[in-house]
Amino acid sequence: MIEVKNVKKTYKVGETEKLDALKGVSFTIEDGEFVAIMGPSGSGKSTLMHILGCLDIPTSGKYFLDGKDVSSLSDDELADIRKGKIGFVFQSFNLLPRTTVLRNTMLPLVYAGIDGKKRKEKAVAALKAAGLDELHFSHLSNQLSGGQIQRVAISRALVNYPSLILADEPTGNLDTKTGEIVLGTFQKLNEEQGRTIILITHEHDVAEHAKRTISIRDGLIVEDKKHVQRKISHQNI
Repeated sequence: MIEVKNVKKTYKVGETEKLDALKGVSFTIEDGEFVAIMGPSGSGKSTLMHILGCLDIPTSGKYFLDGKDVSSLSDDELADIRKGKIGFVFQSFNLLPRTTVLRNTMLPLVYAGIDGKKRKEKAVAALKAAGLDELHFSHLSNQLSGGQIQRVAISRALVNYPSLILADEPTGNLDTKTGEIVLGTFQKLNEEQGRTIILITHEHDVAEHAKRTISIRDGLIVEDKKHVQRKISHQNI
């Protein structure tokens, strides 16, 4: 699904200085993998996430998503890929607080021009896949717990059936127990639906919930290994 070839990213700092955020990273991610990209603040993981999510393009190198070279696409072409191929889950949730769970989940479908009846069907299916029952559908997002809010955010990421789910520190604003529930939801989606998931984190114990960890430091990959996944029982989700 993903092929990254010697990707570098350099930012201008002031008039003359430059910052090499990525110094030449290469890896592949297969369809259906659950991968954590882990690194401390300033390691380059956020820059890499922006490139994988088509929010930015490399200074040099190549990035292929589903066989398509996205390294040199226009802003409009990148926006089309984000809408059609990538579901984003953020630490800050990014839900509309005075809008119902169902309407929050339907928003990407509104932007995609899907008609009302089909929007509702898709949103309900995504909410159920993320483990929310119909009792919550009419609630406002500001009436929910942190874990429930994040699961609505996951539902919204799922609603367009993207090839890739990109989760940026999705447990960062949650307590440990609630974070485990959210990570268990990702595991369930990966196992039962074959969703490809990339989890961005700075925490070892969060990365352990994936099946493979790519560790990045100072703009370079320092380790890439598969490992025994820290499993969460689906009964606890």
